[in-house]
Amino acid sequence: MVEDQGAAQQQELPVRPQGHEQPQEYRADAVELEYRPTVADLVSALKARRGVSKAARRQYWALGCLALVAAVQGERAMTGQEVSLYVVIWLVVFVPVVLLSPWLLARQFHRLAVRQGTFRVTVTDAGVTVTTDNSTTALNWVAQPRYRETKDVFLMISPDKNAVGFTMLPKRAARTPEDIDRLRAILDRNLTRV
Repeated sequence: MVEDQGAAQQQELPVRPQGHEQPQEYRADAVELEYRPTVADLVSALKARRGVSKAARRQYWALGCLALVAAVQGERAMTGQEVSLYVVIWLVVFVPVVLLSPWLLARQFHRLAVRQGTFRVTVTDAGVTVTTDNSTTALNWVAQPRYRETKDVFLMISPDKNAVGFTMLPKRAARTPEDIDRLRAILDRNLTRV
């Protein structure tokens, strides 16, 4: 699916074979990260993703409507009128699910990510290469043309309305604080900040 998006615009990304040094000019323009994903990284990424996902915004609208109905039901209860039990059930179930969903999803993603081992990410003006103990993936900027920055991560996001595809770049994985600034500069040059 990613291959179909902008295949004509895709640039060839250099892949570094293990044990081979890269030329100095390539290394100067690259930011390298190495990390093992944590649940906290994933929670931060999923919360950032929630801000650009239409599905998440619909959940918040539903919460707002439910709160409004609950307020009406509360007012009815205070005046001695009959109260719908369905609203109470929805509040008890729906609110915790929506509020805890980033943490619950992060735990599931973490179980999958742990199996991949150490993540080694190289970010250049040509795109992003993610190498794990089991796989290598190269992404051009068309595949994930937006990004969001949080206190803990940079999150590259797919162009679809629900932000289904994303790549997490934890700041803690940077070797130096300057690498975080260089990474931000590369992302700003090539992606749209949302």
